[in-house]
Amino acid sequence: MEILIYRYNSICEPDIIQVFESFGITVYQEKMEMTDKQVSPSRQAAKITEWLLSHQFAFVFSVNFYPAISYTCNHFKIPYVCWSVDSPVAELFSNALKNEWNRIFLFDRAQYAFFHPYNPEHIFYLPLATNVRRWEKVLLEMTDEDYQKYGSDVAFVGSLYSEKSRYDRLLERNSLSAYAQGYVSGLIQAQLKVFGYNFLYDSLSEEVVQEIASADPSFYKGQDVFLDTDRYLVAHQYIGMKLANVERTTILSALSERFNVSLYTRSDTSALPHVHAKGGAGTLTEMPKIFQASKINLNITMRAIESGLSLRVWDVLGCGGFLLTNYQAEIPEYFEIGKDLEVYESTEDLIQKVDYYLHHDAERMEIALHGYEKTARYHTYEIRLAEMIRVLSGG
Repeated sequence: MEILIYRYNSICEPDIIQVFESFGITVYQEKMEMTDKQVSPSRQAAKITEWLLSHQFAFVFSVNFYPAISYTCNHFKIPYVCWSVDSPVAELFSNALKNEWNRIFLFDRAQYAFFHPYNPEHIFYLPLATNVRRWEKVLLEMTDEDYQKYGSDVAFVGSLYSEKSRYDRLLERNSLSAYAQGYVSGLIQAQLKVFGYNFLYDSLSEEVVQEIASADPSFYKGQDVFLDTDRYLVAHQYIGMKLANVERTTILSALSERFNVSLYTRSDTSALPHVHAKGGAGTLTEMPKIFQASKINLNITMRAIESGLSLRVWDVLGCGGFLLTNYQAEIPEYFEIGKDLEVYESTEDLIQKVDYYLHHDAERMEIALHGYEKTARYHTYEIRLAEMIRVLSGG
């Protein structure tokens, strides 16, 4: 069997390619977007057409959804398989989502429930995974110096989204009315008090949606969509990013006033004077060492991921790290809270649990071991892609 993978340099792509090849599948790779992020849909379609005219592929695959590839595969009647690993993904609103030859896998069950009715025979739910074998190769070579360098009481690896906040750009240009600013501020403060349920999308007034959409000249306007995307984009890409910045900064500030907190990020950390800012961390080389050496690994899920488990959850557990994460509705489907990982449901709850587990080493390490064993047994890329192949082959 031969397949084509269209790549954009997602950190998931090497693992997926490795597993497909371990299944005996010959994988061809189209890499033009790895070096040129301005590739147009027409160029995508032209390049995929070249491949399809010269090979007999069982299917074309990509991480996340590309409408141009979907349309091209639909024309050739070749299955287009994609696995969503991010949220939000505005391209899912394209009319291409409805194409007959799509095989779309979504990792967030809430996202799946939203889009599934628009192409019920060809949209599926598939949670994310991790590559335990790859992490093991790094972890088995860790030295005492590595444990000293990367160890801390609490570690967080991730963006603060300060550099990605489109909403802040609007504020800097004084593009929004006092009413809109107050409305958004109140909405963010209300959402910060609620864990496990995202109400931003439903709570936005149409007046505020249109004001924000009109204020940004670069606001994304899909030309081929089956639903108006303005509300979705304002909720997730504008307010959602700002919320992530406020939430992460607030939580890390509160923790750092009481505990030894290491932050690995390329974001501006000037608002967090008590945090030990370590700069960015190499995904394949340093991140697994951080997860393994830190007593507590913190995960703060973007609210755009409404019910699902982000890649960070699987990776921390796959590295044998102790995970303390915000509650997500899908966690009990895969893990036993208090046995495989721990969750928090408010900032106060988080502070109490950090304090508890820093004083209960044996319990913390036992939970980390359980989480690792369950992840290694049930939640690897081999298992997920075998399930994908089963679905593609009709069960």
